[in-house]
Amino acid sequence: MADTELTAAPSCATGEPAATAPTPTPDRAHGARDLTTGPITRTLLAFMIPTLGSSILQSLNGSINTIWIGRLLGENALAATSNATTVMFLMLAFVFGFGMASTILIGQAFGRRDVDGARRVIGTAFAAFAAVAVLMSAIGYVFSPAILKLLATPAPVVPLALAYVRVIFLGLPAALMLTMLMMALRGSGDSLTPLWFMLLSVVLDSGLNPLFIAGIGPFPKLGIAGSAVATLIANYTALTALVVTIYWRDLALRLRGAELRYLRPDSVILKTIVTKGLPMGLQMIAVSASALTMFGLVNRQGVDTTAAFGVALQLWTYVQMPAMAVGAAVSTMVAQNIGADQWQRVGRVTRSGILITLAITGVMVLLLLIADRTVLALFLGHASPAMPIARHIQLFGTWGYLLFGVTMVLFGTMRANGAVIAPLIILAFGLLPVRLGFAYLMQPLIGPDALWLSLPVASASNLALAWLYYRRGTWKLQKMIAS
Repeated sequence: MADTELTAAPSCATGEPAATAPTPTPDRAHGARDLTTGPITRTLLAFMIPTLGSSILQSLNGSINTIWIGRLLGENALAATSNATTVMFLMLAFVFGFGMASTILIGQAFGRRDVDGARRVIGTAFAAFAAVAVLMSAIGYVFSPAILKLLATPAPVVPLALAYVRVIFLGLPAALMLTMLMMALRGSGDSLTPLWFMLLSVVLDSGLNPLFIAGIGPFPKLGIAGSAVATLIANYTALTALVVTIYWRDLALRLRGAELRYLRPDSVILKTIVTKGLPMGLQMIAVSASALTMFGLVNRQGVDTTAAFGVALQLWTYVQMPAMAVGAAVSTMVAQNIGADQWQRVGRVTRSGILITLAITGVMVLLLLIADRTVLALFLGHASPAMPIARHIQLFGTWGYLLFGVTMVLFGTMRANGAVIAPLIILAFGLLPVRLGFAYLMQPLIGPDALWLSLPVASASNLALAWLYYRRGTWKLQKMIAS
């Protein structure tokens, strides 16, 4: 099999070789966008903006829900959701890499004008994701108490956190499948369709939250568990609507007729998704492990500091969104250009991505530092004892996301060609020994400020190593699918 040729792989479903000739024509690839032609910056921006919009909506959803919980239920409930959110990020991180590997394979297939190859990928990925999602949901539900104990969750917070996180785990399969389908559509060049269904999910989730929390009208009064019930309903509704739309609009990644056999995982594609996706997932696990350890340290500072840190994390999601959106867009655009053998465009895509993320992230950092009191008051109220702590955390940690943004763009370019081990090592080194080492060693000298400064210190380490590997490393020689 050629190193990057999906269509030469045998199918487990049929035992026969796939067709070797690319099959698509433009009219068959409904919803797909060609990222291998046209002005690079304009094309990248047009593709990235809906992705950024989806990220904004997702974070806005979390922020609105946090506001409802903080205002209706108080600081203990807010601290509970902060711990529960970290647990969920850990679970989502485990499968993120598999989704990203699928996205890159789909992007390279579309770069080759090979829609059939892309459909083989989505069939294998969908079946594998469904099985993993159900398994993780069951494990998470059963072991929620042990997970919260590992986080050193404060005793007054544990019952609230447990009630919240168990319902969230019941909705995990829908959340994972929705995320996977959105990532796959972006791999085909369609970043607009995921935006609409993220909007649907957010409207339902944020709208239902106060109804289930407070028991307004015919809705039962469920307290903090009501927030999780709203999220569950929103995710299952959005997933169902997205699947219906994919078939109704005949989008490029739908499976019909004989193509349904692609739901039986292809061994070559599945092996690639696992071997390439696992290191990318472990990158997110490293982020999660760092965050979990930091929460353990922050929890020891008291409930007010935990609540303040939770709100800071909510705001930091907005600051890091441009970097994540640009990094994902760069990865998809580079993957399509690699599939089309347009290597002369790869470096230009990366440079455009760096400039875009620095510009947008820089503006967001500046605005947040100027208006921090007003924004934080939305979550905590002006009289909250957590307010001055949250402002202090913002001042010390926010600027590090400028460095983080450039690193994400470099990682996005390298992983589009299958280079996943070096970014994992770089990220793990920065977030674990560097960040945690700084936090532990410096805390006796400068107090809790060591916790807030540890993030920019880790970001600086990651950027230096990522830039060195991008300039001097062997990532261009790697392949997404090995022979």
